Amino acid sequence: MAEKGFVPTMGALHAGHAALISAARKRSAEVIVSVFVNPLQFNDPEDLKKYPRTPDNDREIAIAAGATEVWFPTFEEIYPATPELIEAGPVGDLFEGASRPGHFSGMLTVVKRLFDLVQPDFAVFGEKDFQQLFLIKEMVAKYKLPIDIVGHPIIREADGLAMSSRNVRLSAEDRQKALIIYKALNAGRENLRNVLDSEPAWKTDYATVINPENFKEESSAKQRAIVAGWIGGIRLIDNMEY
Repeated sequence: MAEKGFVPTMGALHAGHAALISAARKRSAEVIVSVFVNPLQFNDPEDLKKYPRTPDNDREIAIAAGATEVWFPTFEEIYPATPELIEAGPVGDLFEGASRPGHFSGMLTVVKRLFDLVQPDFAVFGEKDFQQLFLIKEMVAKYKLPIDIVGHPIIREADGLAMSSRNVRLSAEDRQKALIIYKALNAGRENLRNVLDSEPAWKTDYATVINPENFKEESSAKQRAIVAGWIGGIRLIDNMEY
């Protein structure tokens, strides 16, 4: 029986999303892409209001990348009743979770709901949101969902900036200054923070190296640097395997 692939998004699609869809299509002849801006994962109402909404462009990009169905569910379809929030657990309180209280709980709640509605065999998520990917895998294991969660490597602009729907909100000047993130990640764990601090426009939230198996700041065979902060008031995140 043919597999059903799924790529859930919040819209404002770009080449990074297209890569996820294309990867799903390589594996399966059926790929559903959802576009739903989930209010539950915004702890700042202004952020929700400003989030870009480009449905026509989203549909075009998704189809061109290989989606066989682009689904724009309504709030009522996703949440016909008051949703029971899924707790993100201890890892959900760290890093992004500490800066954005409730974000991961809202994210897991909508992803579980989308999984229930779509019933995919596998779902593809980008590694840029590495903590999100970790928590989704944890949730799938907890609920024993028969879904293969596939992480896709970060898609970057030619100059190294991680592709993000937020990048369009950066001024040309701030867009250039944001390259400090990629430079810092490439500088290695010893220099990570110093390189970030060398750019006055960049305000660090966190910059550290973790064990990707448990998100603890400890020595491990595999390590991943994770970075988040603001430039021009826009929050950006990135990570790199060491």
